[in-house]
Amino acid sequence: MEQQAISPHLRWACRRGMLELDIVLTHFLENGYCQLLPEEQELFALLLTSQDQDLFRWIFSNETQPTEKFQAIIEKIRFYALSRFSS
Repeated sequence: MEQQAISPHLRWACRRGMLELDIVLTHFLENGYCQLLPEEQELFALLLTSQDQDLFRWIFSNETQPTEKFQAIIEKIRFYALSRFSS
């Protein structure tokens, strides 16, 4: 899937009220989303319906997610964020 094929709705859903989430999710969408399997892309879209506070805890801490179905996609986002934004 090419970057142009990413829906504007999905791009908008990555824009969050918390700057940290906004940066990580938008960068992940632009650079990591296309490598996801279709099922993972669906989970990513579903994950974006979560509240900012929950997403922040799940991505930036080791807190357990409410369901195991999000575990793999959150790990991919974490790995991307660590590799991209760590010095």
